[in-house]
Amino acid sequence: MATIKDVAKAARVSIATVSRVINNTDKVGEVNRSRVINAMNQLNYTPNANARALVKQKSSTIGVVVPDITDPFFASLANGVEEVARASKMQLLLSTGKQSEASELEAINLLIERRCEAIVAYSKLIPDDKLCLLSKKFPSLILIDRYIADIADRCIWLDNIEGGRIAARHLLSLNHQKLAVINSNYKIDDPLLRLTGFKQVVEKQNLTLPKNLVVSYEPTLKGGELAAQDLLEQKLSFTAVFAYNDAMAIGAISVFEDNGYKVPSDISIIGFDDVLLSQYSRPKLTTLHYPINKMATNAAKLAITYNAENIQQGFDFKNTPHLIKRDSTALKR
Repeated sequence: MATIKDVAKAARVSIATVSRVINNTDKVGEVNRSRVINAMNQLNYTPNANARALVKQKSSTIGVVVPDITDPFFASLANGVEEVARASKMQLLLSTGKQSEASELEAINLLIERRCEAIVAYSKLIPDDKLCLLSKKFPSLILIDRYIADIADRCIWLDNIEGGRIAARHLLSLNHQKLAVINSNYKIDDPLLRLTGFKQVVEKQNLTLPKNLVVSYEPTLKGGELAAQDLLEQKLSFTAVFAYNDAMAIGAISVFEDNGYKVPSDISIIGFDDVLLSQYSRPKLTTLHYPINKMATNAAKLAITYNAENIQQGFDFKNTPHLIKRDSTALKR
């Protein structure tokens, strides 16, 4: 079996130069780089995935960027990409981009440096213009839950405004007129878009949504608890709540119940996402199904097959959530 010393000897360069080529640094001239790559090919020298990627110019790896691997929602996203990777005999490389522009950029650039063949990224904080530049640098970068008009053929996105409308229609159909909203305080589009759709339907019925009854916290179980406490402290009457996600809804239910309110007989609540936990909460949670697994598989397939000269057909670029009726909402009597 060939060694790095054999490659260096065949290429007539130092071992350090071979190492730099394998790690794709900028300190190697094109002549020496070509010698090393030719020697690696001739000797069938592939010490690791990076070397194979260098020779073949791709690594048979698909990358995925999520902000939090512990969140069930993002676990479903990663699982959808992994299903496609496995079926395509590719490896999955996961990178986390925490809640900042810098960390998202770092996560995407890491996958590019690792020579991923395709990348699916959940990116909310990188500005549109920077993502457009990244898409030119890496043609197989597909965005999920993000719509940018200039690269619309690389965006698999959810109609969050319609999601808010669906939630409002459901609560109004149950005769609720005194409504509250528990929203996310993250500085991303989703909370604003869902609230916008919700307000559109409410205001069309000549109803008002008091500012004090729209509260924003971290989109977690704890955030839902804090939001519910905030609403109760307002001393304003409400009979139904639209929560940004299922975690916040379930956290809020625990506070309402602890304070003597029964869900749904006293307060109805509807969530968003339809994560697995929503089926096992008590009461079982009425929610909006977010087809994240389907969106992730479509995004992965698009990333693998993307061709800018021939826009892909058959992909659901725009996706719409749908209502899942369970036990946390009921007719107001």
